[in-house]
Amino acid sequence: MSKVILITGGSSGIGKAVGEYLQKNGCIVYGTSRNPEHILGSKFKLLALDVRDSASIQQCIQNVITEAGRIDVLINNAGVGITGPLEEIPLMEIKNNFDTNLFGPIGMMQAVLPHMRAQRQGLIINVTSIAGYMGLPFRSIYSASKGALELITESLRMETKAFGVYITNVAPGDFATDIASRRFHAPVIQGSAYQEVYQQQLDMVNAHVAGGSNPIQMAEAIYKIIQTPRPKIHYKVGAFMQKFSIVLKRILPDTVYEKMLMNHYKL
Repeated sequence: MSKVILITGGSSGIGKAVGEYLQKNGCIVYGTSRNPEHILGSKFKLLALDVRDSASIQQCIQNVITEAGRIDVLINNAGVGITGPLEEIPLMEIKNNFDTNLFGPIGMMQAVLPHMRAQRQGLIINVTSIAGYMGLPFRSIYSASKGALELITESLRMETKAFGVYITNVAPGDFATDIASRRFHAPVIQGSAYQEVYQQQLDMVNAHVAGGSNPIQMAEAIYKIIQTPRPKIHYKVGAFMQKFSIVLKRILPDTVYEKMLMNHYKL
């Protein structure tokens, strides 16, 4: 039986690549977008969804259940980037980031879990980030929102295993997507104490995304996870050094690791 997959944020980037790959490999794929009517040429069905709105979440889940009869896999992929000196990021933008990157996925999981428990099977894949394993300069809010989702996955996995429902994380490194164009970045303020160093970091972050890996790597990794009877808790997908940075954080003293990061980011 073909698995029914719901992917949040399926109109571009990683979500689009994953949806197309899963569809090509025999899955029944539903993607989401805030404005699906504006997306042309999607190779899988797009539903309207704003993960910041609980009514929108409930409607989206119900639409899939009504049409397909079930949801076998939820991929919480929708997310937004944010950069800036913490001191200068408007609090409203910080809340919006957490609403999308953390509370949105939580709402999706709360909405889909009753159906998965009733089925006695299901898989939820939370797309987090390698940045969620460490506090990165000028990306504090993004690191925090993705790191929180990593920990929630660990907790929820233990709560749901008895019902045959597995929860897992996939943490990507830098991939060549359009996330930079949709990221909120605090403006570089003339005369700010952070002006020069923040502009330098902003240029570096954008260059890393532009030169990132092909999103098809994420699609292949997620397809393998879906085919795995008992998925692991954490998966990392990306360049070797990005994944190895997590290992270094575990084994190095905090101050040594901090110095390594500061050298890398030329701080």
